[in-house]
Parts: sequence; structure tokens; C-alpha cells
Amino acid sequence: MYTTQIMEQLKQEIPTLIVKPNEDLAAYTFTKTGGQADLFVMPTSHQLAAETIKFANTNNVPLTILGNGSNLIIKDGGIRGIVMYLDALHAIKREGTKVIAGCGAKIIDVSRFALEASLSGLEFACGIPGSVGGALYMNAGAYGGEISDVLIEATVLTPTGELKYLQKDQLEAKYRKSSIADNHYVVLEAVFELTLAEPHTIRLKMEELTEMREAKQPLEYPSCGSVFKRPPGHFAGKLIQDAGLQGHQIGGAQVSMKHAGFIVNIDHASATDYMELIDHVQKTVSEKSGVLLETEVKIIGEDK
Repeated sequence: MYTTQIMEQLKQEIPTLIVKPNEDLAAYTFTKTGGQADLFVMPTSHQLAAETIKFANTNNVPLTILGNGSNLIIKDGGIRGIVMYLDALHAIKREGTKVIAGCGAKIIDVSRFALEASLSGLEFACGIPGSVGGALYMNAGAYGGEISDVLIEATVLTPTGELKYLQKDQLEAKYRKSSIADNHYVVLEAVFELTLAEPHTIRLKMEELTEMREAKQPLEYPSCGSVFKRPPGHFAGKLIQDAGLQGHQIGGAQVSMKHAGFIVNIDHASATDYMELIDHVQKTVSEKSGVLLETEVKIIGEDK
């Protein structure tokens, strides 16, 4: 009853907002797991995103922001309140040597756009499966590069729905974190400063990194990407492998046989399977090596 009332009020106050009740969230995560959202909304403009945040605040409704779900586990009980899905904000454009991308754009697509524009600097991102918003949120990186290396400005919404422009130094980017996460900002758009280069050179680098990724990562199964942060002085995958956990399985979730730093969904895994396996890996590695693995993947929602 509560959900129906909130949905009707939401449709009345923001009539152009796409609203779906009881939406299955497994379709929106790379692990293919997760329960339902009470209300699932898809803003198609910055204004609609801001209005949704303000509506949630005014009516005291919980609000969860969802990108493309690449480094995320949503629990089997789903998410209460409103889930705002930002995939529709995916425009990419060029201004000189700058590339401006919406939060819903895939960072892979932005790297390909840069290639077509003969702009270098985002080659490292050609295999990162996340969205621009998620990449800024966690300062995503790969093969020696990080988003903060090329990011110069971001447009965000504050937790109260106010528009804010952040310069690079205000993002306070560190290893797999930024001020966006700390301040609960919602990314709307990012500006990347790149450099002109020969398309052939850019393409060769991207092909080289793609080959490395395909050779090492278990892309044939659903997964949430690299599960654990790199502990100082160690590699998470090596610690897991040395602990004898490669191939270990709980339910349908398995420590990848191809790369022990990944947990893959090989047989209709639930989010609970994932979480139990993560917990088992952390405990076992700690017992074997004394190193406590910290999760890189974000876990949200409620237990079933």
C-alpha cells in the first residue's frame, strides 16, 4: 500500500519520469543477482534526476542510485524505497581535446569515442565495464591508469538535489575512492582532458590491453569484476590462490579458475551465495597469510 501511494504521488509530481514498481534488479547487475526495487525510476535529464532526489528528501523515502551494476552486489531481499537508474544519461561529445560524457555512458564507450576522435589518455579504460558515474565514484583504474589521471571536472547533484561543479582537486581522488563517494554526490557528467595522437597508435594500445584482459579475466561468466582491493605489498588473487581457494564454490558462486580475484556466477548463484563465498575467502586468507582482504565490490540492499 505504501509503495502504491508513493508511486502515485511520484507520477503526479514528476509526470515525465519513468516509474516501475517491484522491478527485478538482477537484470541490472553484472552478477545477475539481486531482489526487487520497490520503485525503479529512470530519469532522462539532469532536471528529472534532481527532482527525484528532492522528492525523496521531501517525502522521507529512501533513495538508492544505480549505475550499470558492474562492481555491485544487490542482496536477495532487494532495495526499499526508490532506486534511480541513470543509464539514460549517456550522451558523449567532444570539445577540442576534451571529451564530455554523461554519467550513464559506459566508460568503454567513452574510450572508443576518444579513439575515433584521435584522442589519447583513456586507453586504459577500454576494458573497464562500469559507467562514467561509477568510474568517478570509485576512481576506477586498470593497467597503470586511473580516471583521475584524465578527469578535470564533474557535474554532480548533492544529497539535497542541488547542482554542483567540481574541479579535479575537489574530487580528492585516491585508490578506489573519491570525495564523490564520501559526500554522497550523484554524478551527472564528467569532462576528460585528453591529448591528440595517431589513431593507429591508440588502437594498438587498446588492442594490446584488450588481449591481456581477455587472457586473464573470466569474461565468459557473469561476475562483479575484481572483488577485493589490492592489499599493500600483495596481490589479492595470489593470496586467494595460495590459500587453496581457486575453484572453491558456494551455491552457484565460484572463485574463478581463470583469475582467483574474481567470483563468477556459474550456476544461477544468489547474492547470498556471493556474500557467503566472499566471507569465506576473507576468513581463510586471513588465517593463512594474516592479510585481511577488503572488498572493492559494493554490497547494498536487504537480506531476503
